[in-house]
Amino acid sequence: MTNHDEAATVRPLTLAWVSRHLEVGERIVRAEALHGGITAEMRRLTVGTRDGGTRDLVLRTFVDVEHAEDWLNREAGALTLLTGTGVPAPGLVAVDPTAAHCEYPSLLMTHLAGRTVLDDEGLETRVPLLARQLVAIHALRPAERPREYVAWTTADTVVTPKGADAAAWAAAIDVIRKPAPPYEGRFLHRDFHPGNVLFDVPPPRPASARITGVVDWAAASWGPADLDVAHCSTNLALLHGPAWGLRFAEAYEEAGGVLAAAASERLYWRVRDGLAFSEEVQLVARPWREAGRAELTTRAVEERLDAYVTALMDALG
Repeated sequence: MTNHDEAATVRPLTLAWVSRHLEVGERIVRAEALHGGITAEMRRLTVGTRDGGTRDLVLRTFVDVEHAEDWLNREAGALTLLTGTGVPAPGLVAVDPTAAHCEYPSLLMTHLAGRTVLDDEGLETRVPLLARQLVAIHALRPAERPREYVAWTTADTVVTPKGADAAAWAAAIDVIRKPAPPYEGRFLHRDFHPGNVLFDVPPPRPASARITGVVDWAAASWGPADLDVAHCSTNLALLHGPAWGLRFAEAYEEAGGVLAAAASERLYWRVRDGLAFSEEVQLVARPWREAGRAELTTRAVEERLDAYVTALMDALG
């Protein structure tokens, strides 16, 4: 087996575990680290097949991550549920959530074609595609619901960025001190954003881009559609500017999605997600820079977050 870089090296016990889940006569011939994630190590494994060809798998490993067992069980459950639904998700090959066989909790899945696209160019084409894909996810009605969503911030843990509009942030924090509005539950990805969506973008015709996959289902939940929309909106605001964060909810409704009827309810979910980012701006910005967005320093992302939260309060508050 050859490695693309040192970070790609598959640990011995994990390598043996993966090998046990290959077809007879297959072997791993190459491993490559996949970058851009925050919580997990990701590797693409090239498997040599009996007929002399190759196929790819993806190995997801949680190293010293709290709740790894829960994350992997949820992802395995979601991938199983998504089989045959038309949502382009990886297929589950095997999972070892308690590290009974591997050095660390791990999940093996099929590899999907395509790549993440975080550039500003072509965004006007990709946003409607993202919206339509999210509507399709929310349309699923699983026989067994995943667990209820978990809020990722509280009014007391929000970190107001330096130089932020103090009045707007104080008002936003007051919004999430209130009880969550009632909602009609939907199947949620819960971490739907451009970094978890794969695209095929033909170089001569970026306008003909299409989605080839949606990955990272470890936080799949049951909750309000507004929450998934809010999360993608915040990511778009930080990646591409506050106006795109505001635009995504419109694109979701144009694609047939249904959001909360009252402006105050929409504000609650969108502010709740935006404020959650205040606690992890540095973590979020790092993989974006590694992916080529060098201008997205922690400070630049904080400034965009401030502008987005302020815009939300002006638009819906």
